[in-house]
This record gives sequence, structure tokens and C-alpha cells, in this order.
Amino acid sequence: MGVKINWRALVALTVLSVSLGAQAQDGRYVVGAGLADSTGEVAENTMFGYADDKQVSTGLQQRMHARAFTLTDGQTGKGVLLVVVDAGAISQAIHQQVLRQLAARYGGRFTEQNVMISATHTHSGPGGFSHYTLYGLTTEGFQRGTYQGMIDGILRAVDRAVASEAPADIRFGRSQLTNASAQRSATAFARNPVAERAAFAGQIDADMAVLRFERGGKAFGAVSFFAVHPTSLTSKNTLVSGDNKGYAAYYWEKLMQGTQYRGGKGFVGAFANTNAGDMTANLHLHPGSGPTEDEWENARIIGERQAQAAISTPMALSVSGPIDSRQKYFDMSRVQVRADFTPDRQPHTTCPAAYKSAFAAGSTEDGGGGDALVSMGLVGEGRSNPLIAALGTMLFYPSADLVRCHGHKEVAIAMGTAQPFPWSPEVLPAQVVRLGQLALVAMPGEFTIAAGRRIRQTVAERLGLPLSQVLFMGYTNAYAGYNTTPEEYDQQDYEGASTHFGPYTVPAWQQNVAELADALRSGNQLANPLVPRDLSAYQVSLRAGVVFDDVPLGKRFGQVEVQPKSIYRRGEVATAVFWTGHPKNDLRQEDSFLEVQQRQPDGSWLTVRDDNDWDTVYYWKRVFVAWSQATVSWAIGPQVAPGTYRFVHKGNWKNGWTGAIAPLSGTTQAFQVR
Repeated sequence: MGVKINWRALVALTVLSVSLGAQAQDGRYVVGAGLADSTGEVAENTMFGYADDKQVSTGLQQRMHARAFTLTDGQTGKGVLLVVVDAGAISQAIHQQVLRQLAARYGGRFTEQNVMISATHTHSGPGGFSHYTLYGLTTEGFQRGTYQGMIDGILRAVDRAVASEAPADIRFGRSQLTNASAQRSATAFARNPVAERAAFAGQIDADMAVLRFERGGKAFGAVSFFAVHPTSLTSKNTLVSGDNKGYAAYYWEKLMQGTQYRGGKGFVGAFANTNAGDMTANLHLHPGSGPTEDEWENARIIGERQAQAAISTPMALSVSGPIDSRQKYFDMSRVQVRADFTPDRQPHTTCPAAYKSAFAAGSTEDGGGGDALVSMGLVGEGRSNPLIAALGTMLFYPSADLVRCHGHKEVAIAMGTAQPFPWSPEVLPAQVVRLGQLALVAMPGEFTIAAGRRIRQTVAERLGLPLSQVLFMGYTNAYAGYNTTPEEYDQQDYEGASTHFGPYTVPAWQQNVAELADALRSGNQLANPLVPRDLSAYQVSLRAGVVFDDVPLGKRFGQVEVQPKSIYRRGEVATAVFWTGHPKNDLRQEDSFLEVQQRQPDGSWLTVRDDNDWDTVYYWKRVFVAWSQATVSWAIGPQVAPGTYRFVHKGNWKNGWTGAIAPLSGTTQAFQVR
């Protein structure tokens, strides 16, 4: 029997060993940074975040990206992989498949122990990438194109990070950012102890933490950690976008110059989320409001504020010391929580997952799919609805023990006891990483600022670290809703109503991370007997794929239907309309659906904008059955150089007879910018 050799993994490990040999001589770290396009389906795909089945994508305002960083200890060879993805969440389906693919590529280098995959939590990204029913209810089930697009982008970013590995310095700093978030659940927050509330001036988590990676004193990558919901864009928006955190990354990477979004080279700046469960970007506490009444301007401003804060944060700490990590899966539906982790100093248990009717209301400050129910008075934050509770009883038959376990929560959706599988995951990962004098805590959901602080305190105490040197990463490695303190839970606002595992969910997480931190401190390994279920064989999509594309008689794919005007002035919006195919035919990752080209003095054309730029938009519209049009636009800013420009549209169309997918392109007439 022959021996099959994984040559890619062998080469990668050989390169790593050479790098580490050089690293060990000077004691620094080996660091790599990679950027890749992870955009999913940008048309006829329900978005993830607001749980609004009417928020169906109609185009692209900004491409989604995965940003990956490999951090390796040159002395021991131990390391971690940190990935930040423009997405609403990281599902277990994504996490499981990425780990399988990493094992195929790199052998045992990257495992569940040292891989952290985190989502920015934009609410304007494509959905349908979870294997669990709860998250497929509003996305018409599983959407394979978006799922695969996210995985491809993550893996490409990791490959690029590995390829760029070299000795580097890691620096760390903290600052305060007070005008980019607001407390959206003040009544629930006020239930926490006075001393705890005092730690949050203005009822917000203003901490901006930054890891920066340098060679020769020059930064080539960075990760910012800041708590805010990327909900500047409302549920009425149907254009795929990274929202405020997407703009923050775009701003910093453009400012540093040299970042090539097609090809993934240059400076990589990621904006990770933390304990943002009750932190809204809508500063006026109303959807799409604050600091202005223009949601797109709000996304830009809140994003720029994050970027500028990250850039100006002083790097006060030069990171040094070993890298190590611990990860373990816990069944959160049945944790026996010890008395030393609960506010009343009594033992308690967590519960199988359930929601209250207030979950359907969404957050008043950010909006969501339940807006119509709220306007009719059927649901609301902190309110019960006996009718919905009765319907939930008929559908899910919650037991008396389950209802009693959830305390103040009126059980309306008992997804944890659904058959044959729970509607949301209960076997979930927790992870603690030691990075020199720092610790990173990765958690699978949305934690309020008080909940996040309690978990950070638990890890800080166990590892003997200052609280300021323990970083929290929410939305990481899996997703299972909200996590509120027991005090906040009793208020049963949206966040408490959406806390899956009952009032003692956060104390259970504190107990879990204490176990991980203790193992890190002692150097002991942990058994990991639980394995999340794999539901890949049970997926259904209710949204039809592309059957075929067509154009009216006398038209051709790529033909310009509406030409741009001949002259535009700065401050105006240039537009053009093309006959096109469905964008699901090809996600065009590492490419573009539109280009703005400028004529050069020698007569050639140079691409100066594409569909990743904040001032361009690609709209797609089904005109009739299989006919569709693409409208491209460019908001011509005051800094644009006068000259001659044109639009180029690229796409793909599907042949109804053969099923073959072919490229298409079209070019407009030239127009002047004055």
C-alpha cells in the first residue's frame, strides 16, 4: 500500500521550522498577516443580523473580507491563528469546515485549540451559513454559495498569512473612544451592582485595545478590539456592506497605502468586536439615527472614529513571553454552576435554550425583523405576550422544569428541546489564549459589557494579570445568541429574552473560562470529550438557485442600457445601467462587478475604483423572469481629479440549455468629471 504525502502541509511546516530557527536567535515572534475576499451572495439572499426576512440583498456596497494573523512563539513553536471576518457571525458549520480544511493543508499546526475565528457582526452581510434551524428561519434555509464563499475567503487569508510569516514585534496599547457607541439597555444595565456600573463611564465600554505587528518599526498589520454593534445601517438596507467596522478597516488600510484588495497584499487592519451585546452605534438610540440622520453617513463616521482611535492609540507595551492556548467544548444546556460564581452564592444550573416573546421585538434602538409586531403592540422589550407564550406551548411543549429553570423568562420558543435536533447549538466552545503578558478570551455569542467584564475578571484573577491586559472577543468560533448577567436577565429586555441558557448563563461561562485559565497557568492539558454535532447532511434551501439568464430580443449580455451623462461635476453621482446575469453565478471574489476607469495621458485606461470602494454601488434587479439589470453608481467626491472616466461592468450568465456559466462585460461611453 502506497503512502500518501500531504506536500502542502510538509512544505508549510518546513518553511515554518526555518522561520522559527531564525526567530529563536533573537527571541521575537514570527508573525504573518493575510487579507482575502470572503464576499458571499450579494443578490436574492436574506441578510443575517436583524432576523428580517424582508431584508433580501439587492447588490453590493462594500466587499466582505477575512483578515488572518498567525502569531508564533519563536522559542517553543507554539502559536495561534486569529481571523477576523466581515460577517454577522461565525457559525459552527463554518468553524468545523475551516478546521477540516486547515488540517488538510497544514497537518496539526492549526487545531480547535489555537484557532480563533471571529465575526465583526455586521448586520448587512449575507445569511444562510448556519446548519441550525433558528438561524435559517429568516434566510429560507441554508445558502451554500455564501457558506462556501466565507470558507474560501478565510482559507485564502490564512494561506497568505502563512506565506508572509517572518520575525516581527508585537505591540499593545489601550485608549478611550467615547463617541462611537451608546448603551441601548440602560434599565437592565442599572440592575448591576453600583461598583460594577462605576467601571463604565457613560454606561459604555469605551476601551479601544490594539495589537500592532511591526517589522523594522513599520506596521504591517493590526487588530483593534472595540465594543459596538455594526448596526449603523438599518434593516431597510439591502446592500451588502461591512457597516461601520467594515469602513474602519477600509479607512486604515487605504490610509496605509499599498493594500491590494485583489491579491491580498499590503497592510492588514482588522476591527474585531468584543462585548457589544448592549452597545449600539445609533447614538440617538433610534435605528439609523446618530450622529446624523443618514445611515450611510453614520456608518462612515462611526467607522472613521474607530479607525482614528486605533491609529492614534499609543503602543505602551512591547509584548514578550510565551504563547499558549486552551479550548474546550461545554454543554451549556446543563452546566452545574458552583456557588462561588453566582451573585447569590448558591449553586444553580443552566437550561436548554429558550427565547421569550420579547426576542421577536428586536432591539428598540437598532430595530429588526419584529418591527411590525412592535408597532401592533404584540411584542416589546421587557413585555410578555400570553398569546405568543400559548402558541409556543402548543408548538414546543416546554416542560414545567424548563419553564422554572428560565426564571423570569416567559418561554415562547423552546429551541433547545426541539426534535430531532435543537434549533440552536448547545455544545459550544470557550477559549483562552496567552500571548506574553496578555490574555485573549474567545466566546461564542453576544455579551453585554458587564457580562464581558466579569469573564475578563475571572481570567485575570486566575492568570494573575491586570484586567487591562485581558481582551475579550465575542462572536468567535460559534454563535448562540446573547449573554446577560443574572441581574440584567431579570429585566427581560431584548438581550435577556435572547439569552439562551437561562439566568445563570454568564456565571456558567465564568466557571468554564476559569477551568481553561487554570489549565493554562498550570500547564496542564484538558480533555475535550464533547464534539459539536455535524448537521451538514440535513440542510435544505427553500430559495431556488439560478435556473438560467436571458436578455430581451435584440439585447446582449453586458450591453449598456442607460449611458452615463457626458459631464459630471464633483459632488454628483454618475450612474449607468447594463443587461447582466445573476451575481450568484460567480461571487467574483478577488475581482469586481464594477470598475471606474480613468483615461491616462497615453490613452490607456486605469482602474481607480471598484465595488469594494465606499463611494461605489452595484445594484442588481430582476426585470422579468430571467432578465436582469445591473445599475452601477459612483459618488464623485471633492478629491477626485478632473479627467475622463468610464464604467466597466463584469459578471456571468447561465445558459438555460447547457447550464454553462460564461463571463460577460460591458463598457460605457466616456464621461468628463470637472
